[in-house]
Amino acid sequence: MRVAVLFSGGKDSTYATYLAKKQGDEIKYLVTIIPEKEDSWMFHFPCISLTKLQAKALGIKQIIQKTKGEKEKELEDLKRVLEKIKGEIDAVVSGAVASSYQKSRIDKVCEDLKLKHLAPLWQKDQEEVLKEEVKAGFEIMITGVFAEGFDESWLGRRIDEEAVKEILELKEKFGISVSGEGGEYESLVLDCPLFKKRIEILSFKKIWDEKLKSGYVVVRKAKLREI
Repeated sequence: MRVAVLFSGGKDSTYATYLAKKQGDEIKYLVTIIPEKEDSWMFHFPCISLTKLQAKALGIKQIIQKTKGEKEKELEDLKRVLEKIKGEIDAVVSGAVASSYQKSRIDKVCEDLKLKHLAPLWQKDQEEVLKEEVKAGFEIMITGVFAEGFDESWLGRRIDEEAVKEILELKEKFGISVSGEGGEYESLVLDCPLFKKRIEILSFKKIWDEKLKSGYVVVRKAKLREI
């Protein structure tokens, strides 16, 4: 099946790409929507510009569309992009795990364009998905934290088995979404089995709001490195 992936560069959209490729789908495009504001209802914000390096690492053509990030209106920007390529694809792949808000809206856009929406992670156990991603060899960096229980030390941290254990503890204590799909944290994939090269972060800074106890990473310099 010919597909376009809604690609944010985070762990779930990258893992959905990995699963689509694994089952034999032809990935024609990575579609990346870049919001102009940090609190988009639909789309990923921290380190979104690094998806350009990820697209090169994957060897897949990327389409970038900017959006003002206004609730509901931002879906029109997504629909506009997909409308241009709908003759070249049969389906749209997303990394939706548990957010009915996101999935229902992508469903509607695809329905309007007569495209299928494939969500290989939908309703899967969030703990299992996170563990699968780590086990599959994904190198995942946390690029933003926005929920109680996280502190500044999480920014830039890699998600390994110990980090998974601590995230599960935060779930028990504060009720966070393990996948981070409720906006609790954001991530960036630096390497995975599909990458021909890995992303090396050469320098970054942390933007931390002590009052809100939240923050995100700004990457100053990064490059692709041979694996």
